[in-house]
Amino acid sequence: MLSDFLGILMLLGLGALFAAGSIFIASKVGPRNPTAAKLAPYECGITPERLPRERFPVKFYLIAMLFILFDVEVVFFYPFAVMFRELGLWGLGMMGVFSLLIGVAFFYEWRMGGLDWEEEVESARAIVSRRLRLEAEQRARAGRVA
Repeated sequence: MLSDFLGILMLLGLGALFAAGSIFIASKVGPRNPTAAKLAPYECGITPERLPRERFPVKFYLIAMLFILFDVEVVFFYPFAVMFRELGLWGLGMMGVFSLLIGVAFFYEWRMGGLDWEEEVESARAIVSRRLRLEAEQRARAGRVA
């Protein structure tokens, strides 16, 4: 029984050894010259002038997580498709229950507004237009200073 998993365990151990070895060698060989600029938080190369007025909408990320969730659930259909003749009527019934549960979850998300993002698109447009206005003002100020 253990011999069946010996290859997997060896590969797992080799991967862990490689990761630990890479971190150890990088810590001993890599340069260490921290400066104030390197220790400062990096914000896309732009020096932060103020704190944001509002939080960035996270609706896109919620929809992405829902997609991943339903995508992973759909992956469970593949073993059924491979073994459907051997599972018989019982397997068909279980897949029907599974499909029904996925459909109920999808319908719930749809009815609760989890898939609507029109208001969030408007908010994202406002954020982009505000950022463009700020950048134009910065360029105008830089042109007056120079």
